[in-house]
Amino acid sequence: MKIIAVSAAVLALSGAAFAADAEAGHAAFDKSCKGCHGAAGVPNPAIAKMFPTIPDLTSAKLQADSDADMKKAITDGKGAMKPVKNLAGSPDDVVAFIRTLKK
Repeated sequence: MKIIAVSAAVLALSGAAFAADAEAGHAAFDKSCKGCHGAAGVPNPAIAKMFPTIPDLTSAKLQADSDADMKKAITDGKGAMKPVKNLAGSPDDVVAFIRTLKK
């Protein structure tokens, strides 16, 4: 029984160690994303004029996307958005930060 309890504790702690970091994601977002998406996740109006659409990252529609879909959009691009080259951090961390932008 002790082995099961210890194993469960190790798994719980290791999962926490690999959890995405929204604070690190915020720093990466500021460097790599906010130029188009705005500091608060709402599209920068000057940039929005140049593109057909820039999603509002605070919208319920975008927030309903899975983490995997958001990560894919960052790494592979989506629609008019090109893949983010030289992302200033982990895509998982950026997704964790985007999750904090809910309206």
